[in-house]
Amino acid sequence: MVSVNSNLSAKDKFIIYKNTIKKLFIGTTKLGIHYKFPIFVGKHTEITHRNSIYCGKNVKFEAYSEIHGLSKHGLHFGNNVTIGRYTEIRPSSYYGVGNIGYGLTMGDHSSIGPYGFVGCSGSIKIGKNVMIGPRVSLFAENHNFKNKDIDIKYQGVNNQGIVIEDNCWIGSGVIILDGVTIGKGSVIGAGTLVAKSIPPNSIVYDKRDKVIRER
Repeated sequence: MVSVNSNLSAKDKFIIYKNTIKKLFIGTTKLGIHYKFPIFVGKHTEITHRNSIYCGKNVKFEAYSEIHGLSKHGLHFGNNVTIGRYTEIRPSSYYGVGNIGYGLTMGDHSSIGPYGFVGCSGSIKIGKNVMIGPRVSLFAENHNFKNKDIDIKYQGVNNQGIVIEDNCWIGSGVIILDGVTIGKGSVIGAGTLVAKSIPPNSIVYDKRDKVIRER
């Protein structure tokens, strides 16, 4: 279930196993029907519209995360996926008003760090072995604003979607905007604003999407 460092003290191992068993109990009683055992859910995690949430083995929703399932496609998490503490996944309005969003797919062994925001009203697809750091935000939606005679709020939205391909590392505080594809094997440095697509195996670490060099 959990493989801990053999050098830890017996007391530390006991604490880890105790907390893990608590999360396992919450997961098997709270999540719903579309999951494979085992699944781990931390305390005060908010999970809604569970029939639209699909989980592989060893999925972890850490404490205080918010998993909002209301979507056309659903939320699909592969095996060994981790969603960090206080991370919010929102495809649609809480109240079901306006458009119902598309949803999210995450591949095996991918993770999102704490305090992340995933606005998946447009399609968001995250590949396998993707590491997403703390406080990363993904926005798969843009507001229309062409007509100056109508308030922006009432002009609707458009969605192109976001794709993060396999084996990427997204650093802390990165913002990824709608329409972006980040190519396989790329590294995005902390604090970068990504507003256009990135070729595979790129390293990007400034705020102008400039590809600095190839790996």
